[in-house]
Amino acid sequence: MEQQSQTGSRLRIIVNGEPTLTEARTLAQLIIEAGYGDARVATAVNGDFVPERARSERLLAEGDRVEIVSPRQGG
Repeated sequence: MEQQSQTGSRLRIIVNGEPTLTEARTLAQLIIEAGYGDARVATAVNGDFVPERARSERLLAEGDRVEIVSPRQGG
């Protein structure tokens, strides 16, 4: 029962193909929680692109599939 109360406020989502527990409620919060901070990344939730300006309004729900992609440099 203790574990249930600890995970009760967390969402179970998929981030970049990996099952994840998060306390984030918005996509913007998830990006920070995942360690991307101010990095320039592209995001999608359930296959739908989410522009940077909409991330703070995009609420997350149990079972969402989130993709966070950062550009690579090099040759």
